[in-house]
Amino acid sequence: MKVDIQIISSCTMKPSSQTPNDLQNYKLSFLDQVSPPVFMPLVLFYPSDNHLTNTYKSNQLKQSLSEALTRYYPLAGRLINNTYVNCNDEGIPYFEARANCKLSDVLSNPNPQEMNKFLPYELDDVKDIGMIIQVTFFECGGMAVAIGISHKIADALSFFLFITSWAAVSRGEGENIPSPKFESANLFPPRDLADYNHKLGMVNRNDIVTKRFVFTASKLAALRGKYTNTVNHEYQRRCPTRIEALSAFIWTRFVNANGGNEDNHDKMYMLNHAVNLRTRMDPPLAGYYFGNISRPAITIPSLDNINDEEKGYEIVNQVRDAIRNVSGDNKALNSMKEKAKLVKKGEMVSVSFTSLCRFPSYEADFGWGKPVWVGSASLTFKNLVVFLDTPSGDGIEAWINMKLEDLAKLEADKEFLSYVSSTPDGKVSVY
Repeated sequence: MKVDIQIISSCTMKPSSQTPNDLQNYKLSFLDQVSPPVFMPLVLFYPSDNHLTNTYKSNQLKQSLSEALTRYYPLAGRLINNTYVNCNDEGIPYFEARANCKLSDVLSNPNPQEMNKFLPYELDDVKDIGMIIQVTFFECGGMAVAIGISHKIADALSFFLFITSWAAVSRGEGENIPSPKFESANLFPPRDLADYNHKLGMVNRNDIVTKRFVFTASKLAALRGKYTNTVNHEYQRRCPTRIEALSAFIWTRFVNANGGNEDNHDKMYMLNHAVNLRTRMDPPLAGYYFGNISRPAITIPSLDNINDEEKGYEIVNQVRDAIRNVSGDNKALNSMKEKAKLVKKGEMVSVSFTSLCRFPSYEADFGWGKPVWVGSASLTFKNLVVFLDTPSGDGIEAWINMKLEDLAKLEADKEFLSYVSSTPDGKVSVY
């Protein structure tokens, strides 16, 4: 259903304690610099709690947010010239809104196109701001907490570090959460990127359609079996992960739907995976290192035998090798530029995947319980697939952002639909 949301108040939330002078110049790393200027969105939905009023929840969220921002002070600053953040405690825009419906109305048929209404700004309207928040109250007493964090400052793991910390502070358990480490510029020194296209891959959101497809545990198990190599002993040791199998499957069906196969080599089709570098550094970094400490693993799978069911595992093997070879060095920029030129010329089609599965999205308890559902929004990148956990934790939601005609071709693909949940509306259970 279409959701009508009315903003009822707005303010600027600042850290509860002033940021010390020696911390007010936070340098961006090279990986921060090459990240796109967009907000990464998450919308957390909470059912009604008859014991706590919305006024109480509102005050609790604001107070704990202010305290959490003292640890995550760069988020309350302002980005300067893609070089550093002026951590001047200028604050983050914070909005409260009212929806003209019940929470169950939204969750009975989640529409990714409607999720953007829970955010106060367009995702590409990031300017120099580090983060935005909108809290929306439903007629039933339920609420949505929508957070957009600037990709220039944080990657997905850093995003969840902040949410986890904010929720812990709200519950009165902030002292149990480790403070973030802001050292990414030392690990990946900034560079002169005057000739780099910072909006690489970004398009107008009006040119993109986003749909959500649910893959159940049984279908994921079937896909893992489909892409398991039973011939080559080198790859028999490990069955593909859910993400490896699902991304290979979606990529293959997209390529087939768009005429890419062994008989048509007019274009190359690239498969990108966002990879966390923290565990790949020498020595490995702790999970609380903040910033963009991730990089795409780029694969250009062969189109030969793409329709051969018995050789589908070769795509997974190529992706796995690309991910294995991702490292923390600074040699990737030229390769990224060259591939971007091919995409711009139309000689290469890029399909990107980012997984938010296994992150603690359903653990964000601000003091009145865990979210009943966590969603994303319609993004500003063509051919981008975001994986999210289902509420049960054993399935995966694939949020696919594509041009209307490309998504229509994918939805007409019988092989693709045979693995999608039989529940056509992907209903989310409300409890």
